[in-house]
Amino acid sequence: MVTGTEPGSRTMWLLPPLLLLVVPGCVSSISGPRSVSGSERDSVTIWCHYDPGYESYKKWWCLGEAWSSCEILLETSGSEQRVQGDRVAIKDDHSARAFAVTVEKLRRRDEGFYWCGIERSGTDLGHQVRVLVGPAKPVTTYPAAPETTYPAAPETTPALASLAPSPPVTQIGNSSVALTGSLIRFVLCNIHLVLLTSVKVPLLVSLLLSLLWLSRQQGDSQGK
Repeated sequence: MVTGTEPGSRTMWLLPPLLLLVVPGCVSSISGPRSVSGSERDSVTIWCHYDPGYESYKKWWCLGEAWSSCEILLETSGSEQRVQGDRVAIKDDHSARAFAVTVEKLRRRDEGFYWCGIERSGTDLGHQVRVLVGPAKPVTTYPAAPETTYPAAPETTPALASLAPSPPVTQIGNSSVALTGSLIRFVLCNIHLVLLTSVKVPLLVSLLLSLLWLSRQQGDSQGK
């Protein structure tokens, strides 16, 4: 019957808690989702949060299940500037104390374990995230609308009247106006000539005869 514990066995019981203190990423000031999922050809964003004081530290995104052998895919410079890779981008937000990792155009081979972490002197801080990729969402297609066809307009037979030659169009220009003015002057001259021969000449002859008669009467009265 064992009534006590030897000093060596007590030391063995203390080793697991001590190992938790030295294994990277086990005791950290960074947190995030345990897993995220998305469909093929879609995008997924992972938010990793950290404690105050790590705003200006470099943040990274690492591929691999084991902490010691994961491959860093992207890393910030400690600023809030977005870093863009092939299909992966990382962006830090100091005011929210969180950085976002976006994976675009998901593929089946993107499925696996990743780490979001903070680079610091000594041991980095890290949080493991599992990415699950499901089948692509079905694309909904709609039948094309039927084309609307309209009957052709009937051919119209041109009327016979349209075949008849059109009457000449009389254009009145400056020459026509000049011709009309000359004709009016000609008519007025003829009218004046008619009046001269029919009215003025007889009237003038009558006046001359009257004057001769008067002068003769005066002569006869003086002779008596």
